[in-house]
Amino acid sequence: MDPTEKAVYLTFDDGPIPEATPFILDTLDRYGVKATFFMVGDNVGKYPHLKQQIEDKGHRLGNHTFNHIGGFGYHSKEFLENTYKADALIHSHLFRPPRGWMRWTQYMILRKKFTIIMWDVVTRDYSRLLTADEVVDNVKRYTRPGSIITFHDSLKSIDKLRTALPRSIEWLQQEGYEFKLFDENQPRSRHLK
Repeated sequence: MDPTEKAVYLTFDDGPIPEATPFILDTLDRYGVKATFFMVGDNVGKYPHLKQQIEDKGHRLGNHTFNHIGGFGYHSKEFLENTYKADALIHSHLFRPPRGWMRWTQYMILRKKFTIIMWDVVTRDYSRLLTADEVVDNVKRYTRPGSIITFHDSLKSIDKLRTALPRSIEWLQQEGYEFKLFDENQPRSRHLK
């Protein structure tokens, strides 16, 4: 995003799930921050009320495939069908491939319908090898104006997020960063990272 603007874009991958999403939403509310949730279609099907809560609170929705599948592990037809199946539940023009993996042909087809959003700061909140303090350190070390920061709305992350998310938001606010959302009217063919 614009490197001259002191702004960041918070994103959450893999949800929604009842063990993590309510905490994330409450934390974002407490700090007056909006974010984009790249959701797995299967989770949306299981927990439609959580998707609705995310929407009702003014956050953006994004597609993260139906079964969290990476493009390299599947034929393009399967990957695309899985993505469109998720779109039938999520209804968003934003897409992020799981693990950032997709084949060139998949990208060329999907960019006609979706704005593809990657990231430049992955917090690694899902890693068993990192502590919550180290997750916050990743945010501090790698964030710069225009950064797209990725946390995870998942069981692997929630224990660290309880500490790391509020502390990261507090640090970003102290540093003077504005929290922005992706434009709903952004051109669909634009690849953002």
